Amino acid sequence: MDHRPQAWGRPRDDVYGAYDASYLQTTGPKTATQAPVVTGTSVIAVKFKDGVVMAADNLASYGSLARFTDVKRLRPFLGTSVVGFGGDVSDMQFLDRHLSELAIDEAYEHETTASMSGPAPAGQLNAANLHKYLSKLMYRRRSDFDPLWNQILVAGFDSDAKPFLASVDLRGTAFTSPSLATGFGAMLAQPIMRKYAATEEDAARLSREEAVNVVKECMKVLFYRDARSLDRYSIAVVTKDGVELSEDEQLEKQSWAFAERIRGYGTQTV
Repeated sequence: MDHRPQAWGRPRDDVYGAYDASYLQTTGPKTATQAPVVTGTSVIAVKFKDGVVMAADNLASYGSLARFTDVKRLRPFLGTSVVGFGGDVSDMQFLDRHLSELAIDEAYEHETTASMSGPAPAGQLNAANLHKYLSKLMYRRRSDFDPLWNQILVAGFDSDAKPFLASVDLRGTAFTSPSLATGFGAMLAQPIMRKYAATEEDAARLSREEAVNVVKECMKVLFYRDARSLDRYSIAVVTKDGVELSEDEQLEKQSWAFAERIRGYGTQTV
């Protein structure tokens, strides 16, 4: 056995020949995020009569390892909208910086307009406009064969001051719904949310407290059922008064003690 540190993790040159790294040299396109390594899991959101509730856990997994436990994946935008990110964390960070620059430009433009010709119209870049901008950005990157490996939820209000919730993925596919979820949430959380907000009419009858409770119940289900989830999460409530964001929520005391009473398959107890 070769104990030399420089030989660790690779075949010995004197046995197998020199390592040929020529295949690493390429003139092709950059593919840094074509195989995401550090990723975030589900983002869930549901409309209610006065706004939208959105939540995402604070975990970023390194493959199967729950590596980073304090990664915030909900981002408020201009105090009127919330963007939730699922998927690659490095692409999320890129988009976060891009949205920060966009928010500065938007605020500067409104300030300049107000100083020149009176007050600027409020909320020009609302959630619906922001979603359209992100869908064009994601589709452009996909068309360049360099996609941003994320699925994004945007919550806020549209131009008619009605609650708005929409999704866009790495291919630029965009759609709206009274309730939305990314990742495993699309299978595990979406059926729960659709019991309360299957249609726009159902969502319009849902109170804020009911919507928050539904989202918290979904986060509990995801913690128990999704191996890439965490019991610490962020939750945001978007109303006409602005964005209320809490980034260090925790599920009530979770206990796996019930597992000791289960014997065999199913739920047989002894």
